[in-house]
Amino acid sequence: MQADLLNQHLAYLAVDRGLRPKSLEAYRHDLEDFLVFLDERGRRADETSVEGPLVMFIVTLHERGLSPRSIARKASAIRGFYRFLMREGRLKEDPSRVIERPKPGRPLPKVLSPEEIERMLVASTGESPLHLRDHAILETLYGTGVRESELIDLQIGSIHREAEFINVIGKGGRERIIPIGTYALESIDIYLLHGRPKLITDVTVRTLFLNPMGKALSRMGVWKIVRKYAVAAGIARSVSPHTLRHSCATHMLEGGADIIAVQEMLGHVDVSTTQIYTHLTGQDLKRIHSRAHPRGK
Repeated sequence: MQADLLNQHLAYLAVDRGLRPKSLEAYRHDLEDFLVFLDERGRRADETSVEGPLVMFIVTLHERGLSPRSIARKASAIRGFYRFLMREGRLKEDPSRVIERPKPGRPLPKVLSPEEIERMLVASTGESPLHLRDHAILETLYGTGVRESELIDLQIGSIHREAEFINVIGKGGRERIIPIGTYALESIDIYLLHGRPKLITDVTVRTLFLNPMGKALSRMGVWKIVRKYAVAAGIARSVSPHTLRHSCATHMLEGGADIIAVQEMLGHVDVSTTQIYTHLTGQDLKRIHSRAHPRGK
């Protein structure tokens, strides 16, 4: 089936577009790379929901070290392929709309594997107030994909245990609700019971995560916490809070989450100008998060 679609597309490029043999061969090579990627995951190019695998293919190209120009060429071939499938009536919506053109000089951050994440979480386990805080921070960063600035601004009242959500204030002062799994919730509860009371110096402070002086953490403070446990976990490459955010998104996509739900959860898209995202409800996001995230259950 995949090979038939590819051959039909190449015939169209040759007859209707008049592409030369060398150009056709380049298109074939780039599209076969993508179709093999889908085959390995049991997916078809003409499925109605293939946005997640599409994004993961682009992420894989970055991880393979391809240049932005090479990635842009493959992305262009994929867009043309989906325009053809739309024209032929094989799809009603173009899934390649989620692919952005790579920006030179801004490579995607590296992704940690679930095993590396687990090693960091194990390394942060302990009974001291700072261990309890740090473990809760790592679980929250990975479990929700919040930005470090959003983590710093979390208040005690931001946590909604029964509904298993947190609410954060993101870029531009926009508030959003994010599902949070039981692993992160339990670690926060333990920190609130046995860690935070030993760090607080002013009972009126409602900031969730505190430094040893009882004040809100700085961005550098969060970065140092993440880096500390990455080193303890034996991860040699640079790891930042954004690495955990990106890992959260990547692992959810690999787990089958829809790209639109992930973008809504992480606040990547301005919902005031992108109406397609407004139909997602909190329960939709919670269900997808629980199914797709390794620590969302």
